[in-house]
Amino acid sequence: MRKRIGFLSFGHYRNVVGSRVPTAGDSLRMHVELAVAAEEAGMDGAWVRVHHFDKSLATPYPLLAAMAARTSTLELGTGVVDLRYEQPLAMTELASATDLLSGGRLQLGISRGSPEPAIDGQERFGLGLEVGERWSDVARERAAHFRRALRGEPQARSERAAQLGQGPDLPVEPRSPDLADRLWWGAGNHASGLWAAEHGYHLLSSTLLTQDDGRPFHVQQADQLRGYLAAYAEAGHPVPPRTAVTRSAFPFFSDDDRRYFGLADEQRDGIGRLEGGAVRGGPTYAGEPEHVARRLLADEAVQAADTLLFALPSQLGLDYNAHLLGSLAAVARELGWQED
Repeated sequence: MRKRIGFLSFGHYRNVVGSRVPTAGDSLRMHVELAVAAEEAGMDGAWVRVHHFDKSLATPYPLLAAMAARTSTLELGTGVVDLRYEQPLAMTELASATDLLSGGRLQLGISRGSPEPAIDGQERFGLGLEVGERWSDVARERAAHFRRALRGEPQARSERAAQLGQGPDLPVEPRSPDLADRLWWGAGNHASGLWAAEHGYHLLSSTLLTQDDGRPFHVQQADQLRGYLAAYAEAGHPVPPRTAVTRSAFPFFSDDDRRYFGLADEQRDGIGRLEGGAVRGGPTYAGEPEHVARRLLADEAVQAADTLLFALPSQLGLDYNAHLLGSLAAVARELGWQED
């Protein structure tokens, strides 16, 4: 069965001795080249993480526009834009311009966001909570506002409208109305997946589930996907749904693969606590190509999703990650997910 394959990267950089990605500029330029490498390898997507106040990728739009200028078929995604940091109308301008430059290839993942280094980051951006507000509610409200603006709902009044006592008559420009049908909700539990289905978002399932009933991560995540698809169908949205999951996988095609990841293959999920609740994350798959392929085939959530994103060790630099993209694409072709 045809499955879309892409990469997802944090874009970490560190100015330390021996670093292959010492600066933010190095990371940004490297990811443009990785998008080119992904398209040449036959992959379908290049997706980037968005984190603030950290040495990783932050505002995604310049990077995605640069990726778009060097590619022609690749989907360009975010996983995810943290809506705690976003003003919906400014986001409409930025995202629309990026989508127009790409020819409609943007797949925009959005959500409340994840834990971060800053405890007052949103306030420093001028977007803190008002008394009585919760971030989960505010993020969903901002998402709805963003989508309305994308679709052309007037947001400001002209002088004429004001003189006539009328409501807003000016939409945000530029805008790319079809982008409203390519919004993904980053969901870390079953309830948020069902909410995404009800409101017509595609599902970008988190790398961590913020609930844990003791079953393997991939089994619980597959349940999340199935529940989402059933709820989406029941809601009757006109746009077909899409679902995506992320995995760390390293097939061994070179000595470097074995040196870096020879001991990385994990048989158990990662289990812990985050923001006071239980969390579970999936294991890393590493080994000979046939071994990685078997583990991917045995992964219920990978099988259920139409899009599979591979997490990149971006700190290892351009050459290694370009090699890894080719290796992952080769495994995908062997599994029948990609064309030769």
